[in-house]
Amino acid sequence: MSLVFDEYGRPFIIFKDQEKQTRTKGLEAIRANIAAATSVSRTMRSSLGPNGMDKLLVSADGDVTVTNDGATILKEMNVNNEVAKLMVDLARSQDDEIGDGTTGVVVLAGALLEQAQQLLDRGMHPSRISDGFDRACALAVDHLEQIAHVLQRSKADTSELVRAAMTALSSKVVNRHSQALAEMCVRAVLAVADLERRDVNLELIKIEGKVGGRLEDSLFVEGIVIDKDMSHPQMPKQVSGAKICILTAPFEPPKPKTKHRLEISSVEQYQELQQAERDYFTSMVKRVKESGANLVICQWGFDDEANSLLYQHDICAVRWVGGVEIELIAMATGGRIIPRFEEITPEKLGHADCVREMHFGTTHDKVIVIEGCHNTRAATILVRGGNKMVLEETKRSLHDALCVVRNLIRDQRIVYGGGASEIACSIVISEAADRCLGPEQYAMRAFAEALDAIPIALAENSGLSPIETLSSIKARQIAEQKTYLGVDCLGIGTMDMREQNVYETLESKKQQLLLATQLCKMILKIDDMLQPNSLN
Repeated sequence: MSLVFDEYGRPFIIFKDQEKQTRTKGLEAIRANIAAATSVSRTMRSSLGPNGMDKLLVSADGDVTVTNDGATILKEMNVNNEVAKLMVDLARSQDDEIGDGTTGVVVLAGALLEQAQQLLDRGMHPSRISDGFDRACALAVDHLEQIAHVLQRSKADTSELVRAAMTALSSKVVNRHSQALAEMCVRAVLAVADLERRDVNLELIKIEGKVGGRLEDSLFVEGIVIDKDMSHPQMPKQVSGAKICILTAPFEPPKPKTKHRLEISSVEQYQELQQAERDYFTSMVKRVKESGANLVICQWGFDDEANSLLYQHDICAVRWVGGVEIELIAMATGGRIIPRFEEITPEKLGHADCVREMHFGTTHDKVIVIEGCHNTRAATILVRGGNKMVLEETKRSLHDALCVVRNLIRDQRIVYGGGASEIACSIVISEAADRCLGPEQYAMRAFAEALDAIPIALAENSGLSPIETLSSIKARQIAEQKTYLGVDCLGIGTMDMREQNVYETLESKKQQLLLATQLCKMILKIDDMLQPNSLN
């Protein structure tokens, strides 16, 4: 496509390869968009719930990822259709805002679009469908507010938070160790949370992985862990009462910014150059020593001579520390990032009770652990696993659990999982549709049937009869007025989600409904497409 001008200076657009383009308009375009979006949703449907199947994804470089996390699956999928990419953006929005429920929101959006397709085939206008979906979504959100349960929590009793985190971990590969990992997540969030303001900065929580050991060897550190070791093998492995100099300047002589050439023709000249370089290093180390620092954390590397001088002056050092880790260390220890040696002062040093080097058995792997930081709002979860693939999946699972606990700090209200809240909303919307006289009643009933797709998918993935399971739960909810009855995915023998401790945050469930409805309305309003034949 290019922009040109006619003889009067008026711009117009020239489409290249016009004969290779196809144009789809009207209901045909809407049906094509719905088909593209629902194909992505059907792919994700089998990954929903604690018994959902994992997906094996192979990248162009041959890297293998095994996961059932919705956002990760969609991010790794090679999606070419522009409408299907909207489903990827939908999962990313849910992940960015809430952190959990990425698979559920995609499945719900696909179910809504399938119901919209049936209404279109019956001659209903897309605008009427959108209006009905809007009314049904508002009813569902209001009903969720009514049936929400306030989670009682305190710093002394965090059992309810642990159960909520376990629900997020139950559908992951790490579900066998969900109890221990959930407790780590709760401790990490409470370590950095501002309970008065109900705010949690997840950037202060670092998840570090180290290949080797077992998953149950993972540990929680109330501080920072960096995947480095002391720069000199004879430096002390533990520094108590650490005064940390955080540097982004390298331990090396300054280099001219222009091209230069130096000719050495005698031994005396070489010795003079060597002495000048040593003086530079001595001056740098002296500035660090005079500030009172006993530990240097440097973003850049330094050669053996600088390393030896630091050791001789009883200063421990860690080099090649990443920029993100440098910032986290500065926030945790209360230190300032120092870009030049001339700016080193005692006031800019960070403080920690203990900095130690941790070894891992016979693997010769080492990490630096910074504990007792000046700013205690910093935490790290050190994950162990047999291979890199397990570590990455565990990290993704822990991120979801951390987001759930964070959401409960912000808003203590929960709804019950296992499809219980979806069935309760479906019943309310169906009753409201019976009282509605306009054509929107058909769209509202379609919205209610789309909500039933979540418990049906949970039952299918658990090996249960979907229709029989859904009908029995719905009948009991209507007869007994118990909105906490859901699908017994784990086969415990009870539909009571309170006994199974299956919780979902109210914020997550509301966000799923709103995002899925907005996406459906957007797709229903696209009735004109111009695209290459290769995308058809």
